Amino acid sequence: MSGNSFIIRKMSAADIGAVSEIEKLCFSSPWTREGLTSELTNPQAEFFVLECDSTVAAYMGMHIVLDECYIANVAVLPAYRNKGFGLRLVENAISIAREKQCSFITLEVRVSNAPAISLYGKCGFESVGERKNFYSSPTENALIMTRYLI
Repeated sequence: MSGNSFIIRKMSAADIGAVSEIEKLCFSSPWTREGLTSELTNPQAEFFVLECDSTVAAYMGMHIVLDECYIANVAVLPAYRNKGFGLRLVENAISIAREKQCSFITLEVRVSNAPAISLYGKCGFESVGERKNFYSSPTENALIMTRYLI
């Protein structure tokens, strides 16, 4: 962890500005502040921030419906990458999904996003298919990755 102390906690209204900035820096089609804010009251949503040295350095959002978990986003500020924070957030998601007795966790990732694909692979996710032209700006296929929990 390079000596960085961090905590993972539930996202709060006070985090929306920081998470919105992470979205803008990490994604070509970022979530809006309103979209992020609406997740705070969504009973199916579990959104977490990773705080390092008093900075919201990363965040992860997921949705749980019945026994299915879907990871919507994992994003780490560029200055905080390669410190294991994405891994910690995905491990946290797996732990919560298990707690809530989910059968599996699934997500989409750009086929060109080798670092993310590698991270998910380390966490036990397997490629189960592709969604054609899933992403825009630029148009790109998504790899569907799933981790089975039972």
